[in-house]
Parts: sequence; C-alpha cells; structure tokens
Amino acid sequence: MPAIAYRNADVDGFKVFYREAGRSGAPKLLLLHGFPSSSHMFRDLIPRLADRFHIVAPDLPGFGQSDMPSRDDFAYTFDNIANVIDRFTEVIGFDRFAVYVFDYGAPTGFRLARKHPERITAIVSQNGNAYEEGLSEGWNPIRAYWTDPSHANREALRALLTLETTVWQYTHGVPDTTLVSPDGYALDDFYLSRPGADEIQLDLFGDYRSNVGLYPAFQEYFRTHKPPFLAVWGKNDPFFLPAGAEAFKRDIPGAVVRFFNTGHFALETHAEEIASAISEFLIR
Repeated sequence: MPAIAYRNADVDGFKVFYREAGRSGAPKLLLLHGFPSSSHMFRDLIPRLADRFHIVAPDLPGFGQSDMPSRDDFAYTFDNIANVIDRFTEVIGFDRFAVYVFDYGAPTGFRLARKHPERITAIVSQNGNAYEEGLSEGWNPIRAYWTDPSHANREALRALLTLETTVWQYTHGVPDTTLVSPDGYALDDFYLSRPGADEIQLDLFGDYRSNVGLYPAFQEYFRTHKPPFLAVWGKNDPFFLPAGAEAFKRDIPGAVVRFFNTGHFALETHAEEIASAISEFLIR
C-alpha cells in the first residue's frame, strides 16, 4: 500500500492542508474535491494511483483541514478559492499536471486551466460540470437565490446543509447503499457544523452563479486548447446530468466519456473502476 503523507502548505499566510502520495518524479496529478467534502473523498482513489503518479489532493479554502478564515477576512468566492489553489500549486512545485475535478473542484480547476493552459496536461472530470444542460432541476432553489438574493431565499438553502441532505447526496442513485461508507458523510457533517461554516457555504451557493457565467469561457478554453479529457460520471447524479458529460465532446471531439451506475459521489462505490479508467487514459 503506497504511503500517503498529510501536509500543510503556507500559501501567502493561508494554511492549505493536503494529502500527497507517489514518487516525486512521476507524472503529476492534482485532485480537487467538491461540496461539502474534502480531500478525504479521495481516500480510496489515491492508493490505487500512487504507484504511477505523483498525487496531491488539497482541501479547498474553508473546507476540511485548510484554513477557514471569517467572512470579514476572506471573501468566499470561487475566484478567490481558485486564486489560493493556483498559488498552492506554485508553492508545492506543481508546474505541469493533470487535474481531476469534481463538483466545486470543476470551476476551481477550469479557472486554473484557463489562466495557465500550458500547465495542464490532461483533465479528468468526475461529475464536474461546465454546460447549462448538465444542471438539473435540483439547482432551482439556488437559482432562485441568484435571481433574488433575499433573506428568505438564502434561509431556504439551509436545508442543503443538514446531515439528512448530505446523506442523501451520498446515497441517491446508488443501487446498493450498503456500499457507501458512513465515514464520508459523517466527516462532511462535522465540518459543516463548525461555527460560521453555514454562512460560508451559503455565500458559495450564491457565488456559484459566477461559474455558470463562465461556462462560455470554459468552453472556449476547451475548443482552443483541446486538452486530453476524460469524463467519468455517476449517471444517477441528482445535480449534474449525463447530458453535461456528453457536452464536453462538443468542444473536445476526442473527449472520452464513461458512465457508471451510481450517484454524485461516484468514488464511494466505483473507486476501483474509476482508478482503472484514469490510469489507462493518462498513461495512453
């Protein structure tokens, strides 16, 4: 079993926690998690890839073990999250790398790719969306907040921060829910329950509108640079639909799209299959 190191990086005074595994001279792979998770979601994937790749998986700002400064000291926007992760890659010496993006990791990683296309060797998107047709009706309450950022619409989104909703995110669309470890959603709920975390997440729900606004720019990047692209998708995802995975082929004709009979957190049930798909794709 490859060893995994648990480290902290000082990113201009901002502590970013990260997991690291693999040989330093191997091809680099950056793993970016989503809501409401942390790098813990890659606990089953990293050991399956660390013999071939140098892997780094940070906790995004405000998530997991990374710093969670107050909203007075740090504006929780996806631009700012991407800026911290961009500097993080420079601090740890990740100069050229493939990137695995999931959920919130997608708008973060796609921002990095647009800013530094020369650094990106390939993209793996696991339920990481960049197309309007990929957004399900599950986004309607958040869309209502974008249209009318009222107190009532903001408060209505608190239901998305409960343990019940987190468990549902992990288990919806999974044929055999006994395969889903409770460790993931229990840890996520712990982090969501920290003082101030709720308001941070509500801010990010509101700012997700900026990601949708950047979809045309992301798509232009795909068309212009055509990075090697693999989509590995839980086809029963209640938030990001299979049409969003297929849409990547519109801008990157050589994109590879693979669906798995599972939900949003596909690694919980299909880590082995996804690891095989990634290894085959990146080595090729």
